[in-house]
Amino acid sequence: MPVLKNSTYQPSFLFKNCHFNTSYRALFHEVDNNFKRERLELADGDFIDLDVSSVNSEKLVIAIHGLEGSSESSYILSLTQVLNQHHFDVIAINLRGCSGEQNRLLSSYHSGKTEDLEAVIKHVSNQYNYNEVHIVGYSLGGNLTLKYMGEDKVSPKIKSAVGVSVPCSLKDSSEQMELLSNWLYLNRFLKTLKKKSFEKLEKFPNSFITKEVILAIKNFKDFDNFYTAPAHGFKDADDYYATSSCKQYLPNIKTPTLLITSLDDPFFSADSYPFEEAKANTSFFLEATKYGGHVGFGSSLNSKQNTWCEHRILKFITHQK
Repeated sequence: MPVLKNSTYQPSFLFKNCHFNTSYRALFHEVDNNFKRERLELADGDFIDLDVSSVNSEKLVIAIHGLEGSSESSYILSLTQVLNQHHFDVIAINLRGCSGEQNRLLSSYHSGKTEDLEAVIKHVSNQYNYNEVHIVGYSLGGNLTLKYMGEDKVSPKIKSAVGVSVPCSLKDSSEQMELLSNWLYLNRFLKTLKKKSFEKLEKFPNSFITKEVILAIKNFKDFDNFYTAPAHGFKDADDYYATSSCKQYLPNIKTPTLLITSLDDPFFSADSYPFEEAKANTSFFLEATKYGGHVGFGSSLNSKQNTWCEHRILKFITHQK
């Protein structure tokens, strides 16, 4: 029954506020990187940009950012620094359209597009000679990670996986983002999603995308009905949520996998916490901390000391418990 208790995460007073914890890392945690970019051409004519940070290790972590993030997201940079220090190479995936260059197709990335992760894993297997490979995904990237681990196509090269602050129920998370308390987060996401939608309209003027519909988007469900669903073959937003949420895949996980999440995550309600799934699966571990916000897990105003989550990930992929 791998619901992990007695977590070592003990935040200071300020970081017991979920909004402060959620925002602090993004605003104040600056980390340098030594990435070298590599472009992976995909079978459908599109591409994914991979950023590689190598310390000449035989161990690799594939890292996946969240919604509208990139390899430059603070949590990816911090994870990369810690893992490099402990002799892991890192390949950070920039999902389609997230590397600073628009992708080629009308379609893009979404929470359930595990075929892109599979393409990266195959590329790693063909081009590199790692003894062990692990996957770490944050938020949307965490949903991709956990969904992949519960599918039938998991590569035997994958030794473990970790998801952080994962919206295990996409419908639940979409509804939570409509709360007044999440207005700033929602509008920050919608700002870049709308910008990319206008770029798609310019590139594909004869598609289903229209200026009027873009301007009318008020929440995630609007966006997913307008763009995500038709661009990726779903009937509507509800079909997308039902098909792509990782929660239904968790019972099928057979490789050691950890979900790190916080019970005060402002983006989630009870449906996003898969306690029953963890209790029923000896390969799926759940660590739900009392505090932490969304991809926060800070504890100090000194951002260099805010690496509890990174070291928790390191411990799991090293010891798988």
